[in-house]
Amino acid sequence: MRSQGQVRFIKISTRVQIVAAALALSLVLAWLISMMAVAIGQFSARNEMAALLDREAKVASAESRVSAYRDDLESVGDDLQQRMDFIEKLMPMLPDDMKADETVSDSSQEAGQTVNRVSAVLPEAATLARIEARQLALVEKLTRFADRRSAQASNAIRRLGLNPDRMIAAARTGQGGPLEKLFTGRNGAIDPRFERLGLSLARMDALEQALDGIPQVMPADINMISSGFGYRHDPFTGESAMHSGLDFRGPIGAPIHAAAAGRISFVGVKSGYGNVVEISHGNGLLTRYAHMSRWQARVGQNVDAGDVIGAIGSTGRSTGPHLHFEVRINDRAVNPRPFLETAPHVLEEARTDLPRRGAKAGG
Repeated sequence: MRSQGQVRFIKISTRVQIVAAALALSLVLAWLISMMAVAIGQFSARNEMAALLDREAKVASAESRVSAYRDDLESVGDDLQQRMDFIEKLMPMLPDDMKADETVSDSSQEAGQTVNRVSAVLPEAATLARIEARQLALVEKLTRFADRRSAQASNAIRRLGLNPDRMIAAARTGQGGPLEKLFTGRNGAIDPRFERLGLSLARMDALEQALDGIPQVMPADINMISSGFGYRHDPFTGESAMHSGLDFRGPIGAPIHAAAAGRISFVGVKSGYGNVVEISHGNGLLTRYAHMSRWQARVGQNVDAGDVIGAIGSTGRSTGPHLHFEVRINDRAVNPRPFLETAPHVLEEARTDLPRRGAKAGG
């Protein structure tokens, strides 16, 4: 320290310096700890408040929705009724002259009693009860329609000498997949009327697919049949032999048509047949086209009746250009001619002779 021209020195020992530094550091640490405690407390309080507000918001939202459903039950019923009106406007597509029989339920009387009972006990649910009654009437009408179509398909198949039940059984082979149950109730149960509809639609679909798979289109010109089905003299040996198909003679390159809708299951060469295409039509039914000059199909391809699948040739055991055509059921050869000559007329009747639509429905 300088004072009046004199200099004086003040000495602070090391110990005093350490004590002073420790004291200052303690004060700073105490201040930092107090500030952190305040910050943590504020953060925790904000989180708790936010969580509380979030819970209150969710409760308010759920309560508001419940309130809306309670206050607007009539509007909900009106919306459902409008949807049923829309569906029923499509009903003219179904025939009017179908009557309930012993295999299909008729819930009209019971449904009417249910509507009256619900309306008396719970008036606000009357609209929903009426919609349920209309729903059941629609299900039963669809069931009768499907049964009528199934009966027509069955009759057509029988007229062609085939067994419809066996064809349906054959269609079930090679099926599988995970089980996904259908139900109409919250408890996992299914209303028998809805189950009956599902079974009827499944049978109708199987039988109509079977119809589509029956040979119905000439694979080549019918006027060019050169050899029929059955026993004949073998063209090479002259001995008696079984001919398992029809031969259509024609120029090399003439088109060959699929006799029915199906899926190409084989394209290649077979001994005696030469170049071959086979079409699987389901239900154990297969058509074979042999001696081709070229193919116009691939394995796995879906074809419709009449599609060109190749061309006439003279490959394999053949004396000249022609198509050898076979129909096989469960790998047993049958005479193709009755199918090709009868099926077009029978199938046309089956597809057009549907239940007549009433004037009121079309109105």
